[in-house]
Amino acid sequence: MLKVLSAGESHGPTLTAVLDGLPSGITIDLEFIDRELRRRQHGYGRGRRMTIERDHAEITAGVRHGRTTGAPVGLAVINNDHVNWRTLNDGSSGKVTRPRPGHADLAGALKYGHDDIRNVIERASARETAIRVAAGAVFKLMLREFDIPLWSHTVAVGGLSAREPQLRLGSAEHAPLRCLDPVAEGKMMKLIDRCARKGDSLGGITEIVAMEVCPGLGSYVQFDRRIDALIGMAMMSIPSVKGIEIGTAFANASRPGHAAHDEIYHNKVDGFLRKTNRAGGIEGGMTNGEPLVVRLAVKPIPSLKIPLRTVDMATMRKALAHQERADTCVVPAAGVIGEAMLAYVITDVFLEKFGRDNMDDIRAGYGHYLDRIKNG
Repeated sequence: MLKVLSAGESHGPTLTAVLDGLPSGITIDLEFIDRELRRRQHGYGRGRRMTIERDHAEITAGVRHGRTTGAPVGLAVINNDHVNWRTLNDGSSGKVTRPRPGHADLAGALKYGHDDIRNVIERASARETAIRVAAGAVFKLMLREFDIPLWSHTVAVGGLSAREPQLRLGSAEHAPLRCLDPVAEGKMMKLIDRCARKGDSLGGITEIVAMEVCPGLGSYVQFDRRIDALIGMAMMSIPSVKGIEIGTAFANASRPGHAAHDEIYHNKVDGFLRKTNRAGGIEGGMTNGEPLVVRLAVKPIPSLKIPLRTVDMATMRKALAHQERADTCVVPAAGVIGEAMLAYVITDVFLEKFGRDNMDDIRAGYGHYLDRIKNG
């Protein structure tokens, strides 16, 4: 099983991760990992923190001469803003006692017995996703060796929706909101500007796509091996993600069966294929060979410049919520984080099927499998 363990706080010195279960022989491209980190930082509606950080990944273990060795891979990302927040760590800063509605503040303080919510804020912060994106870049590098690309784009912001696009790899990268509909994107940006002036925030929907995924990843034989179950867990772990859709699941719920499923065809060139992809590339807990399509519902950031009502945990009196520096809209960034999490799941089930020790052995097994399912 592929395991990922992260550590670090929003304004601590370093975010770190250990990736255990990767095979030997993956070529590591540090520039690619850093580009992925920059993609997470960009996007219209991001806050001032993104102008402070220049995220860069360091490999601390498990790689020699540019290739993984089969040992656990260590990653580190430095927090530049740490030097500006030293009072958080030396005990001289005041306690935070006014929990923000919609954040981990209250539940976390009650669970762990903290009288200072700062203990919750620092680890629950979405800053932790920077190290996840770095880890996801390593998984993408492995999948790239099997010609499996991943990408994402913004579908909606604050109730404004884009037109249905063609699935074109990388076509959203130069758009401010990573939206493929320029007209809708312009309206979204104006809405973000209005919310920023009010001190409010906006959510939306992002779509993540994995192409050229072979059929048969995941399994129907146990509930915890179904790839859609694994994807659901991974995606719902992203801060602010409160819903997930695979394919056109919500539209399918209101369609009759004949209009909800994807008819099966076959030819000698392509093997089995579909002309629609309402299932989003998954049937019976397994990939079916079509593009894997996942949509995420991203809630508005709960840190607001105009704070909501709360209760001060120190006095138990009515109060206004603690104010923390934050973004106005994180939908484009959520897509990049979603790519990292989807790359993690695909890598895990891919290695489960084709082996975990050595890339040459995995390539051989993968090639044999593709020949078998195409030619019989």
